Amino acid sequence: METTLRLEAILMFDYHMHSHFSPDASMAMEDAIKTSISKGLTEICFTDHLDYDYDGQGNDISFDWPSYLEHINKLQQKYSGQIVIKKGVEFGLQPHILDKYEKDVSNLDLDFIIASIHSVEKHDLYEGNYFDDKDQSKAYLNYFQSLYDMLHHYEQYSVLGHLDVIKRYGHYDILLPFEAFEEVTRAILKLVIEKGRGIELNTSGIRYQLGDYHPSLDILKVYRELGGEIITLGSDSHTQNQIAFDFPNALKALESIGFKYISSFDKMKPSFHRIDHLL
Repeated sequence: METTLRLEAILMFDYHMHSHFSPDASMAMEDAIKTSISKGLTEICFTDHLDYDYDGQGNDISFDWPSYLEHINKLQQKYSGQIVIKKGVEFGLQPHILDKYEKDVSNLDLDFIIASIHSVEKHDLYEGNYFDDKDQSKAYLNYFQSLYDMLHHYEQYSVLGHLDVIKRYGHYDILLPFEAFEEVTRAILKLVIEKGRGIELNTSGIRYQLGDYHPSLDILKVYRELGGEIITLGSDSHTQNQIAFDFPNALKALESIGFKYISSFDKMKPSFHRIDHLL
């Protein structure tokens, strides 16, 4: 794994941010940058949504790549010396569209890619009917199994996004405990580590009042026990007030688990930054 160790004091990074290029976000890139600077962030990465056939009906959540990258290029120049701005994307993986993402990656100059699942069995988790014919256990296990299977065929990513996001959906009264899907989750994490990839700590789980991060502390502990090192910090912000949400607590949680570093990325290569320098 090709990495660079950086030991200088860095204030904070937000590596999961959505701008107006994502249809579910309302903040302009420049507004996000100004807010990030005001909050003391030294580096951010825009990771707007690209979800092909998200609804199983051939509809895409997408944006114009040239416009997106040109916009970031201009803002990088304008705010040079004030904040580092990286180029990223969040891919919504599904088995039948992995080749499209492979093609996109081959034609683009990106720093960072989040691999997420927003749709399972061609059903959008937010608005679709994925949960209609399944009990909670099967709905969860299908989600994790689908991710595991895809990771055998797709490697063009930096980190897995909100690994247990399935818990956000389904309108269940309680969340299944980690033990209910631990076996397949361990298999996913082992595969991620073997491939030299990472995961993120996404603070939106707290914002959505799930009582834990995405992924949960249980999963983060297993990732660390298995030798996982690459982990980014992301707010999954869609509005300015969500930027860097709960980051100090998230860093403390990572440190308590045993993580020494969080990662940033440049041209798809991770660098490591000491957590004790960030607190």
